[in-house]
Amino acid sequence: MAKPVKIDTEFITLGQFLKLADVIQSGGMAKWFLAEYEIFVNNEPENRRGKKLRDGDVLYIPDFGTYIVKN
Repeated sequence: MAKPVKIDTEFITLGQFLKLADVIQSGGMAKWFLAEYEIFVNNEPENRRGKKLRDGDVLYIPDFGTYIVKN
């Protein structure tokens, strides 16, 4: 079951999302986290912290869980 993460804007970057979802403690950790862990956005591997996520996008992070972007 995907955990919903609510955003108040049209999109959010992957780096901002990781912080909002409490996967990382600070935005500065995003680059390191993306280098160390696999992340899948809509079943596609993704490692760009500037990747724009929109309503309905599903993120899967092995060992962390599945998240869905909700607007």
